[in-house]
Amino acid sequence: MTTRPADKAGTPGEIIPQPGIPLPGKRRDPDRIEQMLRVDHAGEYGAVAIYGGQRAIYGKLPHKARIARQLEEMEADEQAHLDAFDALLVEHRARPTALGPVWNMAGHALGAVTALMGDKAAHACTEAVETVIEQHYAGQITELRAMGEDALADRFDQFRMEELAHRDLAVEEGAKDAPGYPLLSGLIQAGCRLAIKVSEKV
Repeated sequence: MTTRPADKAGTPGEIIPQPGIPLPGKRRDPDRIEQMLRVDHAGEYGAVAIYGGQRAIYGKLPHKARIARQLEEMEADEQAHLDAFDALLVEHRARPTALGPVWNMAGHALGAVTALMGDKAAHACTEAVETVIEQHYAGQITELRAMGEDALADRFDQFRMEELAHRDLAVEEGAKDAPGYPLLSGLIQAGCRLAIKVSEKV
């Protein structure tokens, strides 16, 4: 919120809502909540597939046991998120995205390709994906709190913090030192944002 002086378009001290920031006390919007659940379910589905694709490569290599364990732990977190969204879809009578099989194949392929590029590229994939997901959750949490949906917002915030932990681990493990990091990260983030937009509608 900002205020502005009197002019032809407003009065002194008039509150001007900023674009994209919902006003407190906004009416609950079931359609928007359904949209959130659908896209988040799709995102967690894709995340599980990405880690599964990476583990399919590293799990066969004894000298990659350390990163394989890290990926297994992060995949378990994403599976827990996915299970939660499975239940939330039923609770809110929301339909999942029709593109689940597409995101599964795309996620698995992205995971396998980045794993084959090396450990740092695999971590760069995690860092890029989790950066977008964390930002996405943050925006949804703001919307939900404005609607008075604090319980759902708290649940999303828990997931957001776990995604941040994955991102931070990836950075610590050298994600930003991956060959071609700016291009690789940019492409993955752009793909994630596109998938979000599509999954909200389809």
